[in-house]
Formats: sequence, structure tokens, C-alpha cells
Amino acid sequence: MRTVLANLIAIYRRELQSYFASPLSYIIAAVFWLLGGFFLVVILLSPEGLIAQVAQEDQAQQFGLGGAPIDVAYEFLQYYLGLLGSLSMFILPILSMGLYAEERKQGTLELLATSPITNWVVALGKLMAVVTFYITLVLPLMLCEAVALQSSEPMFPPTLLVMGHLGLVLLAASVLSMGMFLSSLTSSTVLSAIMTFALVLFLWIVDALARAIPGVLGDALGHLSMLNHFTDFTQGVFSTSGIVLFFSYLGLGLFLTAQSIETLRFQRN
Repeated sequence: MRTVLANLIAIYRRELQSYFASPLSYIIAAVFWLLGGFFLVVILLSPEGLIAQVAQEDQAQQFGLGGAPIDVAYEFLQYYLGLLGSLSMFILPILSMGLYAEERKQGTLELLATSPITNWVVALGKLMAVVTFYITLVLPLMLCEAVALQSSEPMFPPTLLVMGHLGLVLLAASVLSMGMFLSSLTSSTVLSAIMTFALVLFLWIVDALARAIPGVLGDALGHLSMLNHFTDFTQGVFSTSGIVLFFSYLGLGLFLTAQSIETLRFQRN
């Protein structure tokens, strides 16, 4: 057990260092932070933003024409996390495309496949590293959100902020796990990114189908949708079924990746 843990940490550190040494990672981070900051400012401070809507509502209430009050903090967090989730769907295929495709392209995948380290350990170490890198992308934006929500009255519960970002990380980890499996199937990073992006589009379609199809089939598709459960987290709902679903996708991605590398080991023998 100690040897397995040491191997896992070694794989994790090697992969994580490769992200912080790659120029592409810094480009991804810059684009993610730039767009994330832009959306934050637009949602709050644009002429059609939430603050402007509240100001108009206050003026209307003075003349007895106002409607229901707007919970700015709650609406902002839901809308902004939804935008971050959509933005992440374009970033995640790029992050996962080289997890195994680069190893296959450089010829080092055969070494991993025939090494004493189990395929599960390698896959888990790679997944932990890319999820850690994604968390480093999300944390600065989460800090900006906390600063923006600090002035809300009444005080916005920090548990809702943490819950929403937990759902975002679980969503990203699930997509990255499946993208890692797709990356193990090819030596082309571009093809791996395209297949992962196609998977993301499929997730959107499943969510739309679940809404359109009535009855048991629609309910079943709704339970399989990551986006549906992610929305529950953004609303501050700790969904046990969502946790089970996300970890099921994580386990499925790890299992398929390990089996893919095991097939390569069998062919090698």
C-alpha cells in the first residue's frame, strides 16, 4: 500500500509540474481568467446588469410599480456559475487532450503499460493532476466572487458559494475523466480534443432530450445528465444523487482508461 501511494504521488507530481511548465497551460489560464473576469463585470456592472436592474426596480417601487424584489447575490452566483460551466466545457477538452495522447505520440506509453505501476495508479495520478490545475484556474475567480458578494445585505451564506464551486469542480472532473479515456485511444491531441468536445455536446443534447421527452425515459435521461445535477449545486442543493452520478462518471473514466492501457500491454506481450 505504501508503494502504491508513493507511485501515485510521483505520477501526480510529474503531471502537475508538466502543466505549470507548459506555455499552453498559461495561455489557457489567461483566456479563462480574462473571459471569467469580463463576464463578472458584465453581469454586475453593465447597463443591463443586475445592479442596474435593481436600481430600476427601486425607482419603480417608489411609484408603486415595482414587482418582486431581486436577490442580486443569489441571481449573480447562479448566472455566473452557469457561464463558468459553459466556458469550462471549451477549456476541458484542451486540458485532457494530452493526458495519454502525448505519451502515445512520444512512445512513452509503452513504458507505462509495461511498468510495474498499475494502470489504475497512473490514470488516477494523471486525473488528480489535471483536476488540481483546473482548481487553480477556478480559485482566483472564486475569490473575486467572494469580494463581490461581501457587500450584499443580508450577508450571503458562504456555504452557497462553496457548494456551487464544488459542483463546478465535480462536473469538470467527470468530463476530464472521460476525456482522459478518449485521449488514451489516439496519438493525436487534436483528435482527442475533438472527441472530448463531441462528448460535451452529447451531454448538452442529453439534457435537452430529458426536458423534451416526457415520462420515465425523460426522467432516466435527466438523471444521467451532468448539467442537471450541476444546476442543483449552483442552487445550493447538496444532491446525494448528483454526488453518486459524478463519482460514477469518474470511476467509469478511470476504469475505461485502465482497460485501454491494459489492452496495449496485452498487445505488447
